[in-house]
Amino acid sequence: MKWGKYLTLIMAFAMLLPVSALAREKNQGQLKLYDPAQIGSTVLKAGTYTVRWTGSGPQVQVNVLKNKETVATTTGTLKDESNLHQDAVVLNKTNGSAASEEVAEIDFASRKQALVLTPDTSNQNR
Repeated sequence: MKWGKYLTLIMAFAMLLPVSALAREKNQGQLKLYDPAQIGSTVLKAGTYTVRWTGSGPQVQVNVLKNKETVATTTGTLKDESNLHQDAVVLNKTNGSAASEEVAEIDFASRKQALVLTPDTSNQNR
């Protein structure tokens, strides 16, 4: 009788585990930088970051995390891209910033989506 209860609990837990993993990854992806780059007004060092976004519709609020701590925030637009075959980062040259490049877009091939970041205009020459 005890084995039946334990088996039922184990099977229920095993079925819920994949569902929770999918829910957790719904609005997030990974960003790998090989050189320092700017997101919003923050310069990020080379490394691997988690990118999470919130919002309904194409306009989203973007948080960049390192070791579960938010290190940068900005806004962006999420767009569907059916022709993505690999994850990628699109960088633009910057003027007057501590970093020579700014993250303009993050492509998530597994999601078939691209996150286009709003450029930081605070350091541009007028």
